[in-house]
Amino acid sequence: MTHARVTPQEAWQALAEGNERFMSGSLLHPQQNAARRHAITGSQTPNAAFLGCSDSRVAAEILFDCGLGDLFVVRNIGQIANANTTATMEYAVAVLGVAVIVVLAHGSCGAVAAAIDQTSASPTKLSPAIEAELEHIQPAVQQEWLSEHKETPYVDASLIDADAVGRRHLDETIHALMRSSRIISDAVADGSLSIVGCQYQLADGKVAPIASVGRLEI
Repeated sequence: MTHARVTPQEAWQALAEGNERFMSGSLLHPQQNAARRHAITGSQTPNAAFLGCSDSRVAAEILFDCGLGDLFVVRNIGQIANANTTATMEYAVAVLGVAVIVVLAHGSCGAVAAAIDQTSASPTKLSPAIEAELEHIQPAVQQEWLSEHKETPYVDASLIDADAVGRRHLDETIHALMRSSRIISDAVADGSLSIVGCQYQLADGKVAPIASVGRLEI
């Protein structure tokens, strides 16, 4: 197993500083030239991995002002920790030696909106594949709905806070990664890895840390 080259705190701090540059418009665009391209031809040594939503407005390298070889990225609808994404994060930890995994939810998420719709009394008909993926988000929908509404299990989209659903799902994604992967949970336990759950707001560009697991301060 490859050991992390930096501490989780150092890895997270570099990402946080990159997001500050993105918000202020003072981007450095590091590691994006021909020299960097040639330097990493034979291997990659990212310090951070990223599990995010496939939404076209949520591109990790841009949000954190990173360059080639800096982030190991997997994206799907609703940043779901399924078998494929968990295996990808395991590879990032065990083989590439990343020190932090960032799980990123975001506002105005279409997957969350679709999961809310699927939990309503008259859900929209979707393909079986999409419905199967949205099932990972629906528990968060139910938890948020039933925290305020006990009268019916069927969700009214106009009465539920979609961003709050996103935060609940974010927390569950972190737990799912640790629950389903001994590699990840062992690395968190020995202090070489931390997981940070964040929520990104499209309007202001801020990646706000919501929850973390491991030895770092957010």
